[in-house]
Amino acid sequence: MSSLTTQSCEACRADAPKATDEEKQSLQREVPEWQLIELDGEEQLKRVFKFSNFAKALAFTNTIGELAEAEGHHPAILLEWGKVTVRWWTHKIGGLHRNDFIMAARTDAAYEG
Repeated sequence: MSSLTTQSCEACRADAPKATDEEKQSLQREVPEWQLIELDGEEQLKRVFKFSNFAKALAFTNTIGELAEAEGHHPAILLEWGKVTVRWWTHKIGGLHRNDFIMAARTDAAYEG
């Protein structure tokens, strides 16, 4: 389990600095299943989770929604039959922040748990 799962997100301001390349490289080692992608000019973390049916995928989606709401940090979630795609990034800064890696690690823990 990643040590990121025990950390809390910090309140993020519009002028908060994006994660540096060095920070992203270091933090991604703790969430190796996540891809760094760029979408609409913003860097994001993305992972696809597989399930045996729609009900399990929906339950996972709801769990991630609860985690997001508790931290006030919300992902893009695509729910499909047997599959959930999650993308984390910090909307206020238009890219990646440490918070996104924390939430990716918590998402992984929810999937494994």
